[in-house]
Formats: sequence, structure tokens, C-alpha cells
Amino acid sequence: MTKDNLRSQVVTQGTQRSPNRAMLRAVGFGDGDFQKPIVGIANGYSTITPCNMGLNELALRADAGVRTASAMPQMFGTITISDGISMGTEGMKYSLVSREVIADSIETVCNGQSLDGVLAIGGCDKNMPGAMIAIARMNIPAIFVYGGTIKPGHHNGKDLTVVSAFEAVGQYSAGKIDTDELLEVERKSCPGAGSCGGMYTANTMSSAFEAMGMSLPYSSTMAAEDKEKADSAENSAIVLVEAIRKQLLPSQILTRKAFENAIATIMAVGGSTNSVLHLLAISRAIGVELSLDDFEIIRAKVPVLCDLKPSGRYVATDLHKAGGIPQVMKMLLVHNLIHGDALTITGKTIAELLADVPDEPRADQDVIRPWNKPLYAQGHLAILRGNLALEGSVAKITGVKKPQITGPARVFESEEACLDAVLAGKIKAGDVIVIRYEGPKGGPGMREMLAPTSAIIGAGLGDSVGLITDGRFSGGTYGMVVGHVAPEAAVGGAIALVQEGDTITIDAPARLLQLHVSDEELEARRANWNPPAPRYTRGVLAKYAKLVSSSSIGAVTDLNL
Repeated sequence: MTKDNLRSQVVTQGTQRSPNRAMLRAVGFGDGDFQKPIVGIANGYSTITPCNMGLNELALRADAGVRTASAMPQMFGTITISDGISMGTEGMKYSLVSREVIADSIETVCNGQSLDGVLAIGGCDKNMPGAMIAIARMNIPAIFVYGGTIKPGHHNGKDLTVVSAFEAVGQYSAGKIDTDELLEVERKSCPGAGSCGGMYTANTMSSAFEAMGMSLPYSSTMAAEDKEKADSAENSAIVLVEAIRKQLLPSQILTRKAFENAIATIMAVGGSTNSVLHLLAISRAIGVELSLDDFEIIRAKVPVLCDLKPSGRYVATDLHKAGGIPQVMKMLLVHNLIHGDALTITGKTIAELLADVPDEPRADQDVIRPWNKPLYAQGHLAILRGNLALEGSVAKITGVKKPQITGPARVFESEEACLDAVLAGKIKAGDVIVIRYEGPKGGPGMREMLAPTSAIIGAGLGDSVGLITDGRFSGGTYGMVVGHVAPEAAVGGAIALVQEGDTITIDAPARLLQLHVSDEELEARRANWNPPAPRYTRGVLAKYAKLVSSSSIGAVTDLNL
């Protein structure tokens, strides 16, 4: 037990703490329960989004698991924002902000109530990093339980995900499908509970946490509505109580090796660009040195082994059937690309957990490729630099037919303005779209650009149009797109100085993002540039804009406090 936990205060100080005991009796503690560990269950249940609508059942199973392990659960709620519902609206500015609210809320309850450990249950994208940031800050025994992935929808013999609906809008606007087809895709894309089904941000982060040892093996790719997911939640609680008794802390698990294992796994499965932002933030919370350059170093070594949406064919439930994250990790382990001696919440090392997993995937599936036939020889998340991104930017470079483009800048001051232009047919092959003032401070909140990128794909321009932004991209985005451009426009980054018609080069193989304007001209433009007035002056968005750091270090909010 940690010396400051509530149980030790109650037990060792006896009658001095009798008011605490009285309060706990009111929520179900009996005489014998004050000797037991008190375990927080951070429950992200919500009917706001299908990602989180099944979490309460998992929380109740976790509650039962805590009791089975002779500990006392205390359940509390935390928030979620549905990225899929808020996408393309002003509400999306609250998405990344919610990561910080989730982290702060879990930290506040766990430390305010001096809990001995915490089991966090989340579904939508920011639930995972928000919970893990809190876990890293507090450094009390903890485990993460993923709410599970949604099963695919089906239409005309094809699997559908939420991204199918966004792309259908672009197809409809381009005259490729009619209203009836658009509505059928909408109706069938999301058939039930669970997080978006491809290797989008939620499934990427759940996979990363499994690779880091903070979730149980196989748990990151289970379907939300399957029995094994609820069983896994109960087992997670039992494992956590044992970790509390052994005082196995996040700082012993979330080491540099764990972060490298997560990055390698994300590269192998073709995960979301958002993972870069979130792992940088989590590493800062736990005190592990991690930079954008680390992603590029690992990317060069690790092949893409999984054929998963958005650019591939399969969804997360298919990956689960093919062997899940343990199969991918075993292949990486055999080829010395992850650290087998990294510790996990089970008390075992990665190598010990993977001992019985085959070295190669089964031959009767093609979701996970054999080592000698990868989808791509190197990882897909590249760090681009140049005079447009002195601090770096992030691009997803696989699945792109033409990884280089040089063309005229089409400049937009917001996501909405760009989307209107795409839907109106004003974007042409060869254009390089610039969406700015959507960064962490400028947005504020660093919105995801899924609406315009999906419209570009739907219009058939995915291989011929480039897009750069100081905002983010959904895990469902693919194409010649570059996000997280830093410094952002709102702080005077070069992206703020781009003018309509300037020539821009995106060169993925060369890791280059370059504006073809002389240094002298850029300085002249900078002399005439003025920071924009804050878009919000009160409330959470105003506070966030004032506190948030650059995306190049994770867009954290407690950097300079």
C-alpha cells in the first residue's frame, strides 16, 4: 500500500477517522472491508456515442472482479466526446480538450479519495490517452480496459465503418452515388455498440496500451458486444488487485522500452497519426524522454504487417480472429524489434506472455501478412520537416500511389471553408490544400479534418491532391495528407505565411514539407503578420488555448505550470 491511501488512514488512525468510516459504510462497506484495498473504477459509460454505450456492463463486471479478489470497488464517472458525431462541426474543438478533462477528472477523484488503484474503462478516442495520462501522473497501480470495437456494417457485399458514411458524402457530391445509396450506407455503417471498426484512433490506442503492458493480452481487439470482452474486464480487475498487493506501479511498466514497443506495434498494424500526439503526451506525464524523431527511427525498421482499414481491407475484429496484437508482437519480438523484457501489469514480461504465440501468422488468413511478405517494407507514420514545419509534422504515407506532390497552395482559414470548396468542385488535381488556424491554440482544440479528407477521397482526388494542416486527422483518414504542422499558424508558424498560389512540395520519401518562397520573402510576410484575436475568451476552450503546448510535444496543458 502507498502510505497516503485512504485505507491506511482509516485503519491506522482508528477512531480519529471514524467520519471516513461512516461515509464508507453508507456506500456498502462492512466491518471487514476496511482492511481491503480500495479500487477506483473510472467508468466512461455514456449514450452519447456507440463507442461508450456498452461500458457500464463492463464496469459492473469489473466491480464483481474487484470483490472476487477481496478488494472494495468505488465506481465513478468520467466524460466522453463522440468524435464521429462532432466531426466537421465546431463541437470537434472539444475533442482533444476532452483528453485533458478526462485525465484531470480521474486524477482528481483517485487522489482526492486516496484510492489504492484504478481500473479505467474507455471507448472513444480520447478516453484512452486521457486515462493513461492520469495513470502516469498518479503512479498508483492501474490497468486499462478497452470498451471494445464495433462490428462492421455490411452493404452490397462490403464491410462498412463510420468512415464509409463520410466518404459516401463525397461520392454523392461528386455525382457518383444517388440519395438512396447514400442513405443505405449511413443506415448500415454503425450496427451497434463499440468504437469505430478500422485501425482508427481508438483501436490504435487500445493496441498501443496492450503492447505497453497496461492492458491484458488480446483485449484490445475484442468486439464490444462479445462475451469475452466482459470476461476480460472482470479478469482485468482481478489482475489489478494483485498488482496493488505487489505494488506494481505504472512507472515500472511505462518505461522507455514500453513506449518503443507501442510505436513498433502501431507501425506494424498501420495505426492512426493521433498515436504520435498521445504517446508524446503520456511520455511527458510519466517522465520518459520521447520525441518525434523516435517515431521516425522506429518507422524505418518496422514493416507494416496488417492489411487494415482505412487504407486496407479489414477491420479490427478480423485482426482479432487472425491472432490479434499478440501475434503481431510475437513477429516483432522474433525479429528483435520490440523489447521482450518489458514488464506488464500481469507481473510477467512481454516475452513470457508471448511464449506460446506462433512465430508466424496462420496460413488460412491474410489480415496479418507473413514476415517475408509485408504490406509495406517500412512503417507508415513519417515525420516530415522543412521550412513549413520546423518542429515537425506527421504524415501517413502508406496506401498512397504518389508519395510526392508539388503544386499550388489553396489556402483556407478553417475546415468548413475547405469542405465547402471541395463539395463545390473547386479543388482540382495537383492542388495542395492548406487548412490553418486549426492547431491546438488556434482552433483551439486541433480539430480532425475527416470531413474534407473523406470528401476528397469520395470525389476521386485522393491520389492527386495534397493537404497540410496544423490540425489533426482522424484515424480514418488516408491519402497525401500531412497534419500536426508545427509551429502552428496561431503562434506565427510558417503555415500562417502561405499565400494562395504559392508552390508547396510534400515529399514523403524525402521527409520534406517545403514552401517554395525565399527566406527574404517569408521574413517580409512575417513582418506584416499579426496574431489573430482569440476565438474564445471564456470557458474551457479559452483556458485550453492559454495553456496548451505545441503538437510537437503532445499538446499538453501542464508544461509550463
